[in-house]
Amino acid sequence: MTVDNSGQNIRVEVVYATPERQELVALEIPASSTLEDAVKQSGLAGMFDDFELDPSRVGIFGKKSTLDQVLRDGDRVEIYRPLIADPKEVRRQRALMQSKT
Repeated sequence: MTVDNSGQNIRVEVVYATPERQELVALEIPASSTLEDAVKQSGLAGMFDDFELDPSRVGIFGKKSTLDQVLRDGDRVEIYRPLIADPKEVRRQRALMQSKT
């Protein structure tokens, strides 16, 4: 965890969801904390059996980010799951089905 000597804290949210369940954890953390710090402090790893922190599947407010990104007050950290289907392929299949009816 990054050490913050200023004594100031920020408030952030960390979210993770599965098809069956979603969790949002609100945290107050030191101002120099990173995205990885927030995820670790959130305790989400202990709440989900299949939780895996993949550095390429994290973001802030829907924009991909890195684990070393320093957070700002009010940030919403999101942990993304792997896609089970290619969205473009699903749309293509749906359009084919609709054109046949």
